[in-house]
Amino acid sequence: MTTQVPSGSGLAPKIWSDMLYAQAVKAPTPLKTLSAGAPTIDKATGILRRQSDTGMPIVRINDLDKTAGETVRMDCAQVVKVRAVMGDQNAEGLGASMKFSQQDIKIDMATLPVSVGGKMTQKRLQFDLRTLALAQLAGSVPAFLWQRALTQMAGARGEMDGSDWVLPLASDPDFASQMVNPVMAPTYNRHYVCDGSTLVQGGQQLSSIDNTDILLLSHIDELAALFDEVTIKMAPIKIPGDPAAGDDPIKGVLMVDPLVWDTILTDKSTGNNFRQWQSAALERAKYGDMARHPLFAGGPLLWNGVLVKKMSQGVRFSAGASVNYVSQANRYTATESQVTVNAAITASYQISRSLFLSAQALGVAGGANTGSGSPYTMLENSENFGRNLEIAGEIIGAEQKVRFSVPNETGQAEPTDFGVMVIDSVTRRRV
Repeated sequence: MTTQVPSGSGLAPKIWSDMLYAQAVKAPTPLKTLSAGAPTIDKATGILRRQSDTGMPIVRINDLDKTAGETVRMDCAQVVKVRAVMGDQNAEGLGASMKFSQQDIKIDMATLPVSVGGKMTQKRLQFDLRTLALAQLAGSVPAFLWQRALTQMAGARGEMDGSDWVLPLASDPDFASQMVNPVMAPTYNRHYVCDGSTLVQGGQQLSSIDNTDILLLSHIDELAALFDEVTIKMAPIKIPGDPAAGDDPIKGVLMVDPLVWDTILTDKSTGNNFRQWQSAALERAKYGDMARHPLFAGGPLLWNGVLVKKMSQGVRFSAGASVNYVSQANRYTATESQVTVNAAITASYQISRSLFLSAQALGVAGGANTGSGSPYTMLENSENFGRNLEIAGEIIGAEQKVRFSVPNETGQAEPTDFGVMVIDSVTRRRV
């Protein structure tokens, strides 16, 4: 005997809400791949605020017991420069002062409705419209959440659009409200642009980028060197089950769009062996229990501690587009300006933005819905005397790129995207 839940049953919303929660959290999107397991509701009972492992790029924060308020707070304890006191010298009162930074993530409710139609619409079709509508929600909710996260980390929505994009373009009047938290351009010290064989710091370089400035394997070597040399360090990621995280850390994950992946794949320059880099990733995945981790699925590359993975979507700009950036003169205020992408780039090329993610790049906050007890709820609404049905997925939460003001080499507090660096390069259009 099968268990059936009628459309009007009071149990239906609860069951379908649990299904929507499972689909949204477990869907094979980068949101799941880049975050560690979040605490369950049962384990979090009586705890005001819980967050997932901070060693991964995406940190989930579920304020499970709090039912009032619309913000969740993230805290940053800045690295303390400790000075040793030697011998019998009096050490009392010489302790290094600890400093903290805080960031609030605002949450809001997003509703994604799908019209199932009426009785006569269903009569004309052989398949069940309600089941089809639920399948649409199961795909649209994870896509919407990932696209908001991608936009936050990239610091821009870009120009890509189509049926696979649930999040509208930045020019859409609903864009800002759907994002909930403001989209911030990359900080000066976390923005690089390909220029020949080198990486140039700062988005101003987009004004002179040209068709030859593609991302190659050699740039990943330079990225690895930058990771070790930058004054305000990025924290390496710690994948659960990785016993070598201390001795042989993975510095971060370089997320590239499909066109950038193609340029890397076809890089035939001396000393660059694509298959060797794939083999290195597979060998690293054999450590501990990591072979099953989704970060190592799909044939990623690994070189100098940088794991390279392909995204299904990308953030792209055309020649002549205006892109928000932080200039060197405004690096200490993070005041944004606009740079125009070099118009000399021919029509068959465009700019693609890659994301280098280390630990704590993005905070994903969720609030409990009073109807379901989780951030995700499935709603049903019948009208026209019960003959028409509309269903919707409801989400309470939002994302925010992690940014703190951290002392640099001169001791000045510099706004810094804590765990994300962007690299802009040229790619060839395929259509």
